[in-house]
Amino acid sequence: MYQIVEIEDTVRVIPDKFGGKLEETLQQILAEKYESKLDRDLGAIVSILGVTTDGIGKVIPGDGAAFYNATFKVLTYKPELQEVVDGEVIEVVEFGIFIRLGPLDGLVHVSQITDDYLNYDEKGSRFVGKESKKTISQGDLVRARVVTISLKKSKENKIGLTMRQPGLGKYGWMDEKEKKTEKSDNKKKDDKKKGKKK
Repeated sequence: MYQIVEIEDTVRVIPDKFGGKLEETLQQILAEKYESKLDRDLGAIVSILGVTTDGIGKVIPGDGAAFYNATFKVLTYKPELQEVVDGEVIEVVEFGIFIRLGPLDGLVHVSQITDDYLNYDEKGSRFVGKESKKTISQGDLVRARVVTISLKKSKENKIGLTMRQPGLGKYGWMDEKEKKTEKSDNKKKDDKKKGKKK
């Protein structure tokens, strides 16, 4: 889930950066410090949206920089348990598929892709359904549900996903399922009509 969060911090501005517009300078420094970082509580920090300051810089003896108190907003992305997410398959490996969810990636284990038994096609870098012959490969768009989350400050974050529940899966698969359900419903209606005519 994307959200906007307000943060306060003290920003160190070195003498080389003196003379420019203060808010712009603070925003550049804060962007270098925060953007593309992962915080356990906030999630992935996508962007600094705006900075305000009282403009009063403090100097510490022995340090030529000025320190400014700043309040700023950040756009963050943190997945929530049971959240339904859309993403793109970025990698297919023997044990599952990796999905790009905006600034983070999640894994759908092979057992959570579909109810059909899947064969891994290493040369084609894809999975193929044994009975349905459905395929899933890099670049496919999918819908999944978040089932596990473990966010850490390093690249060791883990987001587990499933696509086995109704309404989830590869976009083409969902359309096929809806058409089959619609045909089945229409057939039931036709059978009822025929039964009443007799």
